[in-house]
Amino acid sequence: MERLGEVLDQSLRRLDLAPQIEAYGIWPVWNEVVGKPIARNAQPEKIRNGTLFVKVSSPVWMQQLQFMKELIAEKINQRMRAEVVRNIFFVVGTITVTDAEPDGELADAPVESDVKIDEQFLDSVEDPELREAFKKLLRSYARRKKKL
Repeated sequence: MERLGEVLDQSLRRLDLAPQIEAYGIWPVWNEVVGKPIARNAQPEKIRNGTLFVKVSSPVWMQQLQFMKELIAEKINQRMRAEVVRNIFFVVGTITVTDAEPDGELADAPVESDVKIDEQFLDSVEDPELREAFKKLLRSYARRKKKL
């Protein structure tokens, strides 16, 4: 008699599904890797051939995250201990997040970028590299907004 886990492991190896299953490990760690503010406004939708498709709440978030996609992919791959994400593609859509706000706060209101830099938002980004990238991006956006 064989153990079920061993049979499944052999079957996955034979079908070569292990890399695909490993790639779906992104979903459980996404909110932690990107932080609550991003998780409220961006969620992974699917992954195909190393390209992670992420749904974002608005065009503003799409543009902001576009500048950070290499950093996000790097952080995910570090967390997964494998090169699972080679590219990220963003698409605007409706975000449904239930566990990004463990305190029961509503996550349905998207966080839009204002002309001034929201320090409270920046403080809520846990990863120092992501926080610094967002700070630079928001400063650039604020300068551009003032010129218009």
